[in-house]
Amino acid sequence: MTTPDILYAIAILLLAYFVRGISGFGSGLIAVPLLALRFPLPEVVPFMLIMDFSASALVGGITFKHVAWSEIRRLLPVSLIGVILGTSLLVSLPPNILLTILAVFILAFALRSLLVHPGKFQPVSTGWAYPAALTGGAVGGLFGTGGPPYVIYLSHRIQDKATLRATLSGLFFLEGLIRIVTFLVVGLLHGSEVWLNCLMAAPIIVAALYAGSHVHARLSNAQMMRLVGLLLLGSSASLLLKAWI
Repeated sequence: MTTPDILYAIAILLLAYFVRGISGFGSGLIAVPLLALRFPLPEVVPFMLIMDFSASALVGGITFKHVAWSEIRRLLPVSLIGVILGTSLLVSLPPNILLTILAVFILAFALRSLLVHPGKFQPVSTGWAYPAALTGGAVGGLFGTGGPPYVIYLSHRIQDKATLRATLSGLFFLEGLIRIVTFLVVGLLHGSEVWLNCLMAAPIIVAALYAGSHVHARLSNAQMMRLVGLLLLGSSASLLLKAWI
């Protein structure tokens, strides 16, 4: 990578994991589309898988006692099916099609974050766990950023902000294990370069998570979702330009 490439990647990772430190999710949503503007998506996805897995281990370990394990047990089995489906698409679809699908997915979540304002907490049926898990697993396998379906579902199941943040980290840690095994099987993690890049990025991730964790208590979930939505609108538009121009 050139020096501008390295500086660009550092800036994106700092932003993405600062948001992750605040909310417990969002690093992949922000980093994957922005990194894909300069680097090939099949290289970005395995890198972000390892970094998000490490971040989930760190954040989940700090808040382990707050995890709602019953929700995770309900989501994981169907997530496995989705991960296998998404990974098979990642290694078979053309780059412009991959970028377009990612851009549309990011745009949909961005608009939801900006237009749907949370009101009184209204829990949903556990039956919604299965489409959320299948969609989240498939998008996670395809883009390394399957968070939105899980976030939408769990935010309507868990009212406490600390419990929601911890449960998301615990879920992403376990789902990350599934994706790592799947990526190893298809050969996406066999090269040494991705592991070396992750090792060099680790101090950046830790610093950003630490800073975000200190801001966590000062922002409401609604404020955080609006901030993420604005960031994602820009990244979605940029991805569409890169795919077709």
